[in-house]
Amino acid sequence: MAKKYGNAAEKTVESAMRRRKKGTLKSGSGRRVTSRKQAIAIGLSEARKKGAKVPRKTVTRRRKTAKRTSKSD
Repeated sequence: MAKKYGNAAEKTVESAMRRRKKGTLKSGSGRRVTSRKQAIAIGLSEARKKGAKVPRKTVTRRRKTAKRTSKSD
């Protein structure tokens, strides 16, 4: 079975995790990142920009819900 992420992507995520621990990792809005999951996401995003082997982002699909109309006469 082929690897899902390349070595370059691994290194980028490791770097992001170290920056999070150090307190220098910033999110897109400029705020300090403390969440582990967010740090991983930022690392993968940076790896994608560099052209590393990272799968495409998955698209979440919302279920269609029937809207209820309220009649107030």
